[in-house]
Parts: sequence; structure tokens; C-alpha cells
Amino acid sequence: MIKTAEFIMSNSDVDKCPKDTLPEYAFIGRSNVGKSSLINMLTNHKNLAKTSGRPGKTQLINHFLINKSWFLVDLPGYGYARVSKSSKKKFQKFITDFFEKRQQLVSAFVLIDLRHEPQKIDLEFMEYMGESGIPFSIIFTKADKLKPKAIARNAEAYMKELLKTWEETPNYFITSSTSAVGRDEVLQFIDETNHEINTLRQH
Repeated sequence: MIKTAEFIMSNSDVDKCPKDTLPEYAFIGRSNVGKSSLINMLTNHKNLAKTSGRPGKTQLINHFLINKSWFLVDLPGYGYARVSKSSKKKFQKFITDFFEKRQQLVSAFVLIDLRHEPQKIDLEFMEYMGESGIPFSIIFTKADKLKPKAIARNAEAYMKELLKTWEETPNYFITSSTSAVGRDEVLQFIDETNHEINTLRQH
């Protein structure tokens, strides 16, 4: 359960991210996948993450302190529109910097719009995560836009596609920002992971 959520900082330099050793969970996805809406739904805040009609608005690493015990990190979308090639490279660089340098990162959530077939850019990004040994789960968004049978069918088809290149598929969650579907499951996963980390630290 999220009781408090506060914005701490935004920046584009991984070395300037908070120095705390609190566990971090990073949220990332293509533009327009519904990331800001999902973050607002999870934290129960209407405007914690800025939603915008224009994709690619998040172009910084945003840290939010949750329950004073862990960080939710809102990362820029990869491969977004309306950004010149050179700045696209620069943004991509600090995304990869973040994943490769950030010791506090426990897990990432890669957001995928459940309505669409697997997109090359998402599959390539997950491949990068796998090759770099970065733990992640998939969060399927916009489930409210589909009928229950289509939800199950699309999620299964996606996992089948991943099995072509992955030995085992990452864990996944089905969510909707409008109906709060999946909220408890995602937060429970984070709580349980934090609990495991604390137990390990005590030994």
C-alpha cells in the first residue's frame, strides 16, 4: 500500500541521482504507452507523474520517494517521436547509463500496450535488458480497452513471441490505469521484493 509519494528530483545525469541506498524500481516504455497514468494510478496521485497529450514528454530521470522506503523511477520513453536523432541518442545514452551504473536498481518494469502486436523496438529493448543482466517484469497497459478474452489472448501471444528468443519469459502484470486493475499485484511484487532485500541485508 502506498501511503506517501513525493517527488525528489529530475535530472539527465545518472551520477547526480540520489545517493541513498534505498531500492529503486524503474518504469520505462515507448512513448504513449500510458506510463504517467500508470504511475499516478499506482501511487494514487492524480498528478504525481505529468501526463501529456504529446508523447516523449518525460525526458529526464525522475525520482519519487515512496513510503520513505523505496524509489519509483520514471524514465524517458525510448524511441519517441518528435525528437531529433542526435538528442534521441543522448536520451538513449542516459537510459543505458542508468541501467548499467545504478547499483540501487532492483528491478525495471517495461510497459507494453496490450492492444498491439509485439513491436520491434520493445523486443529489442528487452533483449538489451536480458543481455545486460537487468531484472525486469513486463507491465501490460490499457487492458480496459480490450474484452477479457482478448486480454488473455494478447498476453499469451506476446509471451509466445518472447519464447522464440528467451529461454524463459519474464514475469508480467496486466494493468489498467482507469480501473486500477493490476495495482495490487504490482505493489505486492515490490513489497515482497523489498522484504527479501531487507531480510538479506540483516543476515
